[in-house]
Amino acid sequence: MQKRFDTLLKSRQLTLKVINNLTNEQLNKIPTGFKNNIAWNIAHLVVTQQLLCYKLSGLDCLISEEFIEKFQKGSTPSYTLSETEFETIKKQLLQFPVVLDEDYANGIFKNYTEYTTSVNVTLTSIEDAIDFNLFHEGIHLGVILQLLKFI
Repeated sequence: MQKRFDTLLKSRQLTLKVINNLTNEQLNKIPTGFKNNIAWNIAHLVVTQQLLCYKLSGLDCLISEEFIEKFQKGSTPSYTLSETEFETIKKQLLQFPVVLDEDYANGIFKNYTEYTTSVNVTLTSIEDAIDFNLFHEGIHLGVILQLLKFI
């Protein structure tokens, strides 16, 4: 499992490196033909990991319900994230894989509610969720790379 946690953290570091020099305006821009922006995609990664790993394990998420509602699957950007808000999200993006690793090592994931994803993958355990989350992160890195071409 350690390799998966390392991969998640490295993937997120790469994602932040790719967007490192963007302005807040660029991060929040929704190009024509798209329904979201780079800032939303980054926040969505934070939310999705929390939902897949913690909520479906019957545990409290490390983020607020309000934040989840704004950035969960099916949502779209409803406002412009400030630089301060986005800095917090970037910190969470890097902190939460470390916390997940620690929580997994401490054995807090005892139960899991089966869930079938939008790509028809059924998750039945925390290990399935961690694996699927890596796939999901790759999809959104691809989306972010596409958005970069249009901002």
